Amino acid sequence: MGAGIPKQYLPLAGKTVFQQTLERLCAQFPHSRCVVALAEDDATARSLPLKCALQIDWVIGGNERMDSVIAGLNALIPSACAQDWVLVHDVARPCIHPDSLSRLCERVAGHSVGGILAIPVRDTLKRENAAQHIAVTVDRKHLWQAQTPQMFRYGLLKSALETAREKRLVVTDEASAMELAGHAVQLVEGRGDNQKITFPDDQELAEWILAGQQYH
Repeated sequence: MGAGIPKQYLPLAGKTVFQQTLERLCAQFPHSRCVVALAEDDATARSLPLKCALQIDWVIGGNERMDSVIAGLNALIPSACAQDWVLVHDVARPCIHPDSLSRLCERVAGHSVGGILAIPVRDTLKRENAAQHIAVTVDRKHLWQAQTPQMFRYGLLKSALETAREKRLVVTDEASAMELAGHAVQLVEGRGDNQKITFPDDQELAEWILAGQQYH
């Protein structure tokens, strides 16, 4: 981002990205716990005012995403059962819409493993060569762009991530760990406005999306 601060603490619609994301998730699940994985030297998160502060448990994350998710899952050991549902969400996706959250929960509720929000790839895809010229056009048929939240049975997800780590495999999302463990993962169509803030212009786009969403 080139912002000088972690992207989750960038300003967004009068709050930080961090606050927007957590408050939106907690509002959708008011009776659930929200476990937040932080860097060990993060002194900012706990100082931010949050409407959902009583729902939140804080844990220290790890070097990789999967390490942070495992830390969050371990924090739930006293209260979670193997068949309970857990949702893993990127804090850099502050525009997650309640309709998408409801659709994910409804579609996955009867599934034995779980599923993820995703959208069909809409653009023509190009693969580059070493000279950054087009090497080939990739057929986008049957391709989906993964989003979060990703929703899985607690026991299966914990086991899959721990197995991947034991094998020294780095997975970039929870679905990848489940796939490696041989589980079938449901795709649930989400919304295009569930943007992830990664580049500088994403912040401006997120401002525009939040202003246009019918959500209060």
